[in-house]
Amino acid sequence: MSQHLLMIEDDARLAAMVAQYLEQSGFVVSSAGDGAAGLAALNNPVKASSTDLVILDLMLPDMDGLEVCRRIRALPSSLSQVPVLMLTAKGDAMDRIIGLEIGADDYLPKPFEPRELLARIRAVLRRRVEGPATDNMTLRFGALEIDRDARRVSVSGALCELTSYQFDLLVALAERAGRVLTRDQIMEAVRGRELDAFDRSIDVHMGRIRAAIEADPKSPKRILTVRGVGYVFARQQD
Repeated sequence: MSQHLLMIEDDARLAAMVAQYLEQSGFVVSSAGDGAAGLAALNNPVKASSTDLVILDLMLPDMDGLEVCRRIRALPSSLSQVPVLMLTAKGDAMDRIIGLEIGADDYLPKPFEPRELLARIRAVLRRRVEGPATDNMTLRFGALEIDRDARRVSVSGALCELTSYQFDLLVALAERAGRVLTRDQIMEAVRGRELDAFDRSIDVHMGRIRAAIEADPKSPKRILTVRGVGYVFARQQD
């Protein structure tokens, strides 16, 4: 069955060109010309459940893509977890960082090659479907539970909101608890993100994961920074 992509882009010519290219690669593509239309499409009970990924432009006529991303992540859980690939202005690192902070799974600067967009879409979808190579056991660290089958994380029974990519990053660290990992090792462990590795993006995602699972994100006990090296997931129990 073909996977469904929703492209929220106000440049109708670009949207049509990209849609044609992606449809030739086996996807079904819907387009929305502004943020409100895109959010309405996601909230449509018929279309929402079939949306596998959102391609979201940063610059939209009614609201910026950052606000659209925020609203997507605030939707009911069945809708809020849809992967978001954000299109940003070339060289604007701050927009990329903010986009990752509020829940985008990946970004691509404009102008872009359609082949790179396709590669990134496939990588994000592959992470969502496959996840990391694991068995069926739930990882437990005191009050923290990581259910790799259901792809859910909870602390003391309360669910934590993480993007698909953030979940995979957490699993990659938790499976290697006590071992210091460099950013390159972390990205290698989470398959499919070999293109244009952006070190700062790992730091941003780690901040979001800490905000979700740590009692005090500013003084983390689970995910520790090893200065000049990378990160380590602490083994200690709550």
